[in-house]
Amino acid sequence: MSRVDFYILKQSGPVPRQSFACRLAEKAYRLEHTVHIHAGTPADAERIDELLWTFRDGSFVPHDLISPDNAKTVAPVTIGYDPTNVEGRDLLINLADEVPACAEAFSRVAELVTADEDCKQQSRLRFIEYRDRGHTLETHNV
Repeated sequence: MSRVDFYILKQSGPVPRQSFACRLAEKAYRLEHTVHIHAGTPADAERIDELLWTFRDGSFVPHDLISPDNAKTVAPVTIGYDPTNVEGRDLLINLADEVPACAEAFSRVAELVTADEDCKQQSRLRFIEYRDRGHTLETHNV
């Protein structure tokens, strides 16, 4: 079973969530872990792809945007939106509203929760689903 960490952010909106995902991916990469960032839509995946180049001056996070037709890569960080075509990695950062089907293939999962009421409600449902599947759950106020 995976360990699932819920990171509770004080800010609202998608930008703080996406920025924190980039910081978390960078930290994991520097610790030599492989990462997959699961976005809810193709447009969200493209935004994360662009943000990984610009979220912090001087940062470098080698990454690759994968699609259902092109999931094979050697990049340490991948970004995608199709949960059925993802190879297991060290860390899954979930930015979608639901628990992705690929979550079981990861030893660690990061769920990012903003102060938006809708985001909090969706994360509560994911928390219940992970708990009911027997995962170890941790909560961190950021």
